[in-house]
Amino acid sequence: MNGIRVFVTSLGIISPLGHCVPDTLDAIKKAIIGITPLTLFQTPTNQPLPVGEIKQFPGTEEIPRTHALALMAAKEALKNADGIPDAIVIGVTTGGLPTTEELLKNNVLDPQCYKYHANGSVAEYLARQLKCHGPVITVSTACSSSMVALKVALEMLRCNKAKRILVGGVDALCRLTYYGFHSLQLVDPIGARPFDRDRRGMTVAEGAAMLFLTASETQPVNALAELLAVGLSCDAYHPAAPHPNGDGALKAMQNACTEAGISVSDIDYINLHGTGTIDNDLSEAKAIHSLFGKQPLPPLSSIKGACGHSLGAAGAMATAITVLSIAEGIIPANTGFHTPDPALNMHPVHEPVYKNITVALSNAFGFGGNNASLVVSQPKKIVTNSVSSHIAKPVSFTVLGCACATGAGDLEQTIQQLRCGNGCRGLVQPQALMHKISESDVRRLKRLSRMVLSLAVAACENAALAKPSAIFLGTGWGGLSETHDFLKKLFESGEHFTSPTDFIGSVHNAAAGHVAIRFKSTGPNLALTGGDYSFEQAVFCASLISRNSDEPIIVIGADEFHQKLSPLFDPSVALEPFHTDGGGALCLSANKEVLGIKIVPSFFTYAHNNSDTIPILIKALGGSKRIKEQFGAILAGIPAAQNDTGKKQLDVFQSMSGFTCPVIDYRKFIGEFAAASAVATIVAIQFVKADEIPLSLFHKNSMPLEGKGILVLGFGDFVTAVEILPG
Repeated sequence: MNGIRVFVTSLGIISPLGHCVPDTLDAIKKAIIGITPLTLFQTPTNQPLPVGEIKQFPGTEEIPRTHALALMAAKEALKNADGIPDAIVIGVTTGGLPTTEELLKNNVLDPQCYKYHANGSVAEYLARQLKCHGPVITVSTACSSSMVALKVALEMLRCNKAKRILVGGVDALCRLTYYGFHSLQLVDPIGARPFDRDRRGMTVAEGAAMLFLTASETQPVNALAELLAVGLSCDAYHPAAPHPNGDGALKAMQNACTEAGISVSDIDYINLHGTGTIDNDLSEAKAIHSLFGKQPLPPLSSIKGACGHSLGAAGAMATAITVLSIAEGIIPANTGFHTPDPALNMHPVHEPVYKNITVALSNAFGFGGNNASLVVSQPKKIVTNSVSSHIAKPVSFTVLGCACATGAGDLEQTIQQLRCGNGCRGLVQPQALMHKISESDVRRLKRLSRMVLSLAVAACENAALAKPSAIFLGTGWGGLSETHDFLKKLFESGEHFTSPTDFIGSVHNAAAGHVAIRFKSTGPNLALTGGDYSFEQAVFCASLISRNSDEPIIVIGADEFHQKLSPLFDPSVALEPFHTDGGGALCLSANKEVLGIKIVPSFFTYAHNNSDTIPILIKALGGSKRIKEQFGAILAGIPAAQNDTGKKQLDVFQSMSGFTCPVIDYRKFIGEFAAASAVATIVAIQFVKADEIPLSLFHKNSMPLEGKGILVLGFGDFVTAVEILPG
């Protein structure tokens, strides 16, 4: 057996360079520039900044521009694919914001109009359109989102979680990003000039790129390239600025090369992140010189001078074009480069070059210090160092420590209120947001980032952990306070002024970045966003990426309530009379020698209109006999907006499994907010530790678990299972 290998077998691209792969390839060969003045929305001046805008795009008013771009690229990728994908993994930062901004500007208060706002709604929309009933995951790590998505997809394939995955990224132009980057003074008024001496900034752009990945032991006949590795790291330095010496970028590239089993001398081409900003280009240049040392640099270029920076789509866009470079033997021009910068000591390719490329490296870096580097190569019929096959057995984590924040208070206060039958619904109080952290730590942070940082500090203290090696955050809605305040100030000023601090804080991974900075954690740093199932996504991704590491990690789920935005965006919140938010954090170890309570993310799938989901769930849990033998209770999460569907699924589960022990709807005592499952998981851990469930939760005497565990299930559009087992 050669082992599992991962091949790119099809592509789909829509960008300012063209509406499809052939158009894009033609534009690359001709060194066409797709950067023009903004026309999508009016600006307060008659001189809109240059952007990478997709012209003559046949959009629709039924869905946001982001979703339409994603679907167009996905359909092209599937034209030459060998079937429906088993899973979908998408990187995105804007979600439905192009539509949301218009609605908020016009003070539209109908929640139904905002049904496509969420970042996670893009991947879910694709899943419905493409009839995918497997895992559907949304990564939101700013400008590295889609390359991090490629890492998640790669590990899913290597773990036999899927055989075929549609993975990519998408973002559409909107006011938040257009004005946000301008407020940071990071936009070049004449267009991006990556690595040029006179560069002045980036060009904000839009686009979508989708790659169809196929797992196989041998090369498929339609293989375009082979994906060898994706290396991740975090600067843990600053919320927006890169590490001045490029330390994080260097670590990501080193990790990618090590995982791919290559030396730097094997690299024939580097597709640079190269945004055109002064600091980013300098940081990346230093990292590349450190990587190669005294060895000569291979040909390198950035495509962002031609098509702009498509943010969450940038990593997938660069990867797709790198695959085309390998398949076609062409190196794209570094458009905009004219005069070398002595401080960089780099000479990018300034016009297209035809050259055989065997191995290529591609970079994508983002806010929060999130770095991703990818190694892709020509497919080889026979290899000797491929990754060994892995059994698709769920990873078992040991719980080292935990913390939660609810309307009742911290973990101890929450458990106490549950034992008294009072529940813990309500808003986390301001003093709880400052638990274990000082005012100076959070001076510029708003509600969600304060909550996440406080949870992380408390959980690490509970675990006696000095530093987590990796951070995984699940948040359904991200920083609502920052998003609201940014747009409110923008609209009130006639789109003249806004807050750069709120812009930085509005990205979904901002809070995770603050945790990394606090602990100096330079390992993987992922933000996952899938509405009510975001925490489960985070645990699932942690099991993929940290499965071979003995180093402790932290997994967090948190969401804030916002008076105006939460009822508009979250349909379950709109049905709940209590205003509730909160979250939980877990310090975990995959080291099998560590003793303690175990947590196993055993099932995660998109279940929309899929009648086979529950039988598949029961099989994944080991069958009816194991379920009854191993678990003494179920904590079931059914979001209010999916009550009918969720209850039917739960009824089918109980009937088919024969489970007769207590089943508790945890949202009735925790409340309606996206990250409620994080709190439920931590509550379950405390019950398993005490070996009993309080009488207040099911109106009986306190029930001993008798050494059994608790199953935390999620129902609705997704069906999820997290096992909590005694150590």
